[in-house]
Amino acid sequence: MSVDNGLKARRARLVLAAIAVAVAGLLVSGGFVAASLMQDDAKGTPQAAASATPSAGSTAPTSAPTDSPMTPERAQKITLRKPTDHKNGIATGFPGSPSGGISAAVYWWEEFAWLDDEKAAQQLKAAVSKEAPGYVDKQVSEIRKMREVLGLAPSGGIPADVSFTTAVHAARGKTLKAPGLPVGDVMQVWLSYDRFATGPKGGTDQNPMRGATISFVVKWEDGAWRLTDKYDALGDYPVAYEPNSPYAWSDGWVQVRHAN
Repeated sequence: MSVDNGLKARRARLVLAAIAVAVAGLLVSGGFVAASLMQDDAKGTPQAAASATPSAGSTAPTSAPTDSPMTPERAQKITLRKPTDHKNGIATGFPGSPSGGISAAVYWWEEFAWLDDEKAAQQLKAAVSKEAPGYVDKQVSEIRKMREVLGLAPSGGIPADVSFTTAVHAARGKTLKAPGLPVGDVMQVWLSYDRFATGPKGGTDQNPMRGATISFVVKWEDGAWRLTDKYDALGDYPVAYEPNSPYAWSDGWVQVRHAN
C-alpha cells in the first residue's frame, strides 16, 4: 500500500471512529411483543402495539423452557416491508402499520447520507413531519459540525475514494401514546446496526463500527411515516441488544430481514 493510500485508509477509519461520538447527537432522540410484528399488518391505517400479555387465541410464542430461553437469534425474524417507491433519496410507500413504521426507519437509516450535508438536507426535507419545522436545519448543522471535526470542508460530500455501508440487523419498536392522536400514529424505533467503510481500490475496513444503536420517532402523517422530534420525551431506552440475550428479546428486540 502506498503512503497516499495508507493515509486515505486511515481517514476512513478515523471517520468511523468519530461516528461513535458524533452520531450520538445526530437524530437520536419497549416494547413491542415481537410476535405482533410477524402478523400480516400491511394495512393503510396504523395499528396499536400488541399487549405484552398475549390474549386468548394470540399467535404470540409461548415461553421457552427455562433451560433454553428465547433470544433474538433464536426467534423468528421480522421481514421488512418493501417500499413502493423511491423519491428524493429515500424509500417511500410503507404501510401505516407497526412493521411499516419499523421498515421505514430501517430503510431511512441505511440510505441516509449522514456525512453529506446537501444530500442529507434533500432526504430530510422529504422525510420530516410538517410539525417539526426546525428538524432539518438542526440535523444538517450537526452533520456540518461532524465534518469539521473530521477535517472535511463544512459542506460537501464524502471523499471520492471512501464509501460507507450501513446495515441494520435488529430493531425495537414501541407505540407512543401521543396526546390527541390515535394509538399507533406515533412510534419510537430503536435500531442496532453496523457500519463499514470501503477505502481506495476496494480496500475493506479492518475496524468497522459494530453494534451501534440509534433511535427515531416516526409519525403517520398524510399517508406516510415521517420523522419528528415532537414526541421524543415519550420514548424510553432499551436494554442493550445482544443476539443471544433473553433480556433483549423480552425487551422487544427482534432481528430484521430485508424482503427479497
